[in-house]
Order: sequence, then structure tokens, then C-alpha cells
Amino acid sequence: MLSRLVLAFVVIVAGLAAGPARADDIAATARSVVRVVTIAMVDGEVAGFGHGSGFAVAPNRIVTNAHVVELAERYPDNVVIGVVPSEGSKSYQGRVIAYDSRRDLALIEVSEAKLPPAALFTGAVTEGDQVIALGYPGNVDLATAQSAADYIRPLSPVRSQGVASGRRALTGIEVLLHTASIARGNSGGPLLDPCGRVIGVNSALTRADDGDSTFGFAIADTELMAFLRAAKQPYVSVGVPCTSIEERLREDSAADARAIADAAAARREAANSAAIRREEALNTARARAERSRENVMAIAALLLVGGALAIGGAGLLETRRARRAAIWTAAGGGIAIVGAVVVFLLRPSGEIELPREALAVPSVTPPAAAIGPLLCTLQPDRSRITVSSTAETRLDWGANGCADRKEQYLEGEGSWQRIIVPDDEQTVTVARFDPVTRSYTQTRYFLPVATMEAVRKLRQPGTPNACTTADVALQKLQGEQAQIRQQLPPLPNEKLVYSCRSAR
Repeated sequence: MLSRLVLAFVVIVAGLAAGPARADDIAATARSVVRVVTIAMVDGEVAGFGHGSGFAVAPNRIVTNAHVVELAERYPDNVVIGVVPSEGSKSYQGRVIAYDSRRDLALIEVSEAKLPPAALFTGAVTEGDQVIALGYPGNVDLATAQSAADYIRPLSPVRSQGVASGRRALTGIEVLLHTASIARGNSGGPLLDPCGRVIGVNSALTRADDGDSTFGFAIADTELMAFLRAAKQPYVSVGVPCTSIEERLREDSAADARAIADAAAARREAANSAAIRREEALNTARARAERSRENVMAIAALLLVGGALAIGGAGLLETRRARRAAIWTAAGGGIAIVGAVVVFLLRPSGEIELPREALAVPSVTPPAAAIGPLLCTLQPDRSRITVSSTAETRLDWGANGCADRKEQYLEGEGSWQRIIVPDDEQTVTVARFDPVTRSYTQTRYFLPVATMEAVRKLRQPGTPNACTTADVALQKLQGEQAQIRQQLPPLPNEKLVYSCRSAR
């Protein structure tokens, strides 16, 4: 029987038992939890079988306890290490790539796996804080397993809840003492905060003699991070405190309303300022036009008077028999009178021409206008983060809801929206961008494999995979997005809110 089990494990074939779709934080982290199985072979015969738990810190890297894989470390040619994910249809063979017996930690590499990594919490854990253990306790397996094959069949981990009871030193290593129920088999599994971030690695438990309560020991986060750094293994870490998604959505709804009201008030203030500037410029232009008209009229009057006097002087010269001088004087007077008439006729009309800056109106981005490259900064006070990076992100916003020159968004509810379903990640993201407030929001759902497969099947052939303004293509995309939204849980796991500014 065990020989057939080894053969099944080596060829990586296992059954699938899919559970109902859930989107709570602990279930999201459960996707990262694995069962670690060790099978010792001597002369072609099974000499030993054991198992523990572990969790992914990278798509193909698993953390577990050193004592879980001790035999594989000592006898690599005789011990097979198996990694059984909590969901899916495959099990994998792994190998130890880092081993620390002092800290009781090991790192396993699985070349073919693509698991969602768990995030480490770098904030403070205080006594009384709620904690959750995930793993595969052996006493549950003994009660429920019907054959050895059940140990290599993907199955969701068992969760138990307790409180943090402080930090202690165990054989010189910092550990977290807690009351979450664990048993043999939980070794190497994660201890989590209520948001599903890893705060320790379950390693041991106290004995419960004569009715004593049992306590669990988890290798502390400080020891885990030191081990990963020594192994040159990158990991995801989050330091923001844990908040409930309900509270965050409620607060962010109020913040959205305030942002819209502030933007409207800013537009009104800008419009009032523009009106004042226009009125001032109008008065200045009127005064300037009036002065110009009066000056021209005065010149015309002077020319007319001068011409009349010249003609009168010509008559006087004629009486004195100075005919030549009279002719020139009369000609000059006539020219002056003609000039007066011309100047009068060409006088300014009095129409007002405002300067360009006075005509400028406050800049308001039309909903369908292009903005260009944007640099978006996360707003922690408006976000709910469990595993995602807090780094800045970029968004290139084009005309008619075209994001990054390839992703078509749909207009609705005062903003542009798009549900993004990736091929290589177990996360569905509802992205939203408001061109007026330049607020970019990602609402993220961490879903199990079965749900992700069902959602991906809803992507219809012919749905545009590039930006488009064609009505038929947009209607098809809208129908597809509506079907995907119906498959999402009522509440997301994360909401990331960014404030964007021009990247130019």
C-alpha cells in the first residue's frame, strides 16, 4: 500500500476536493498553506513516513520546521519530500535549500509549483491579541483519514483560534506563546493575525499533564525574517495594523463623499475667482478703451480747428496780395480738415478686448479626456491592506477610459471601472479611476482555485483585449464584467486607495 503511495506521490497525481468559495482573510492565507510529507526508503522499501505543515513565501518556496524535514536533510538520497497544496489537483516533490536546526526552520524549493505567497506582519504583536493557527494536525488526520492516500490529497488546512500570550525564549530562540489549539502535524504551519498575516511558525506545544492547559510555541517573526534574510529569500511583508474590511469600506465611503464635495467646492472657488478676475479685467479694458477714444477725438478736433484757422489765414494773405503763400496755407488747412474727418471716421469703436488670461476658465478634465502618465501614491488611512505592496504604482490614463494603452475601462457610477482577471494569480481586482479627483482604487478578492477557474471561463471569445470605442465591443465587455461581478464574494479582502499626480 505504501509503495503505491510513494509511486503516486513521485508522479505527482492526486485528487481534488474543492470547497465553497470564501474570501475571508484566513481562507485567503490558507491558499498558501501546504502539507509537507516525508517518505523514507531503504532498499526500495518504505522505512518511515511523517508529515507536517508549511506555507509559501514565494510561488515555489515553502517555509516549514527543520525537524519536519530533518531526515531529508540528513539522508537526501533516501528520503522523498512531498508538498501537498491546500487546493488544486497536484502534489509536488521538493528539496531542502536552507536549513537552520537552531531556529528549527527550513526552506523547501518546489520547481513546478505556483502558490500564492503569504505575507509576514512586521508590526507589533501584544499580549491578548487574537491569533489563528493553520495546519494539518495529526490527531485530526488519524480520526478522518481513511487511507494513506489521504495524506497526499489536497485538502484545506485546519484553523484554530486563540490569543497571544507573550514572547518567551525557548532554547535561546525567541518564540510566541499562544493558546490556539495545535497538535503534531501543525509543525511548520503559520500562526496568523486576524488579517491573515504570518506572525510566527508553529513549532511545539506544552504537555497537558493532570489537566493542565496546553500552550503552543511559534518561532517568532523576528527569527523567521532573520532566517529568510540569511537564506537570501525575498518575502512579502506588511506593517500596517489590521482593520476590518467593513469598517474600512464604511470610512472610505464617507471619505469618497468628502473628496467629491471638496472637489466641487474647489471648482466653485476657482469659478468665483475667475469671475472676479474677469470683472476687474473688464473694468480696466473699458477705461483703456474710453481713454483711447477720447484721445483720438481730441486729435480730430485739433486737426479740424487747425485746418479752419489755416484757411482763414489764407484769406488774410490773399487780401495782402501774398497769393502764393495764401495758396499753400489754404492747401495745408484743407489737408488738416480732411485729416480730421478721416481720424474722426477711424476713431475706436469702444469695443472691449479682454486679455487672454482673463478669459481663462478653471481647468476641469472632461470625463473622457486623456490625462497621460500618472504616479499614484497609496493612502494608508483610506486603505485596507493584508498582503499587497504599499509602493507607488503608475497609471497611464488615455482618452475614453483607455488605461496603460491596453486596458479598456467602462464608464459608470461617476468613474471608470474594470474588473481584472489575471491568468497567473489567484486574485480578482476591481479597479476604479476618477479623473476629477484623480483617485485610483483597487478592490481585491483573494479567491480559491475553483472560483478562479469559474471566473476565467466567463471571459467570452471576442471580448476586446485592447482599448476600443466600438459600441458592440463595449456592450460585450459590459456583459462579461457583470457576470464576473456576480461570482465575487460580498466583501473583498483588500481595498487600496491611491492619490495620483502627473508623472511628467
